Amino acid sequence: MAQAWLNEPLAPAARRLLIGAVEAFAARGYHATATRDIAARAGLSSAGVYVHFASKEELLYQISLIGHRGTVQVVRAAAARSDEPAQRLRAVISAITAWHARYHTTARVINYEMAALTERHRSDISTLRREIDALVRQTLADGVASGAFDVPDVRGTTLALLSLTIDVARWFRATGTRAPEELGALYGDLALRMAGHRG
Repeated sequence: MAQAWLNEPLAPAARRLLIGAVEAFAARGYHATATRDIAARAGLSSAGVYVHFASKEELLYQISLIGHRGTVQVVRAAAARSDEPAQRLRAVISAITAWHARYHTTARVINYEMAALTERHRSDISTLRREIDALVRQTLADGVASGAFDVPDVRGTTLALLSLTIDVARWFRATGTRAPEELGALYGDLALRMAGHRG
């Protein structure tokens, strides 16, 4: 379950390298991790890394790309459940929160190691992040337009909501008292309160 975020077809060795890189980056940080650390976790030689990935940064990019694409898919699916802004906001924030809790190790890497990406790779990831931001912002704006929400600052509230969901990856532990879905439900309800939901 922990590696279900890695749902793309990959050669077995490449998959092991990505998983090993996530574990190493989460444990030591990107800059403190050597390719030999990643190779050892994957059961390969240091040279074996470069058969599949051009560099350590390429590993981080692929992890970030797969992780963010997965998040976008989750957000799109949640948003498609309802045209009603309150239900859509609750579903989207619940889904993002649960994803960040369920895959907290990967989510921590893809959200807090972005500065290590090249400018081109960071731009690719930022495009995916903007899609998530735009969907939440539009949902809030729709709610304001319909009278369902009282949000004086839609952009600021979007930032606050997404910051809350992303931060889950920093502190969530699988051994805690709340399951990812329970935490998602809590955050979905909090989102409605932050939006001043009238319903």
